[in-house]
Amino acid sequence: MGTTRKFLEELLAGNQRHVESLPEAYFAEVQTSQHPETVAICCSDSRVPQEHMWGFDHPGVIFTPSNIGNQVWDTDDGERIVDGGVLYPIYHTDTDVVAVVGHTGCGAITAAYRVATGGDLPGPQGVDKWVELLVPVVEEALECGLIDREAAESAVVNQLVEYNVDHQAQFLRESEDVPEDVDVYGFVYDFQGVYGNEYGRAYLVNVNGETDSERIAALVPDEFATATESLLF
Repeated sequence: MGTTRKFLEELLAGNQRHVESLPEAYFAEVQTSQHPETVAICCSDSRVPQEHMWGFDHPGVIFTPSNIGNQVWDTDDGERIVDGGVLYPIYHTDTDVVAVVGHTGCGAITAAYRVATGGDLPGPQGVDKWVELLVPVVEEALECGLIDREAAESAVVNQLVEYNVDHQAQFLRESEDVPEDVDVYGFVYDFQGVYGNEYGRAYLVNVNGETDSERIAALVPDEFATATESLLF
């Protein structure tokens, strides 16, 4: 209890610093409504700073739902549907861009990979639900020829992370609930130096279904061409 209370005090103190650091009228434009430009569905991993990674220092720009494994879906009566955290800003805040953001070393993908290769679910049930939703994605990936199945587990997992981002992006593009004029981008946030030596770089791996890194590089300014790498064969 003592350690827990100490961290509670740290949270309160941190929020106090946050309050004191805010410029006047910081929330003025968003106090009564929001119109975020992008909804970014991220993995709920403490190492992925969902707003800070994009360099924004003001509210109302990024709508940030997150869950285990950056999954754009949920289930309803056994059917996979687009998660409400993704659909809400599209339908109610004029948002027309979705970013699916995976990350290197993802624990959810690791767990799903282990289940797909004969291991046990990690537990408890609330975690297992989300891992089980990823297992078919991993199984499909392992059979598609894009994954180096002979590589070390960490390397396989990072390839699967990218494959999952592509799969989630494709699910959105195929869903009747997502308007055709909504752009869908896929990123992998790299804090381990897997894609290159720039830690914290969000690598663009999917643009509206395009996954070829050279073609993606041609779609962005030259200064960002090195942020379009791919780990898939």
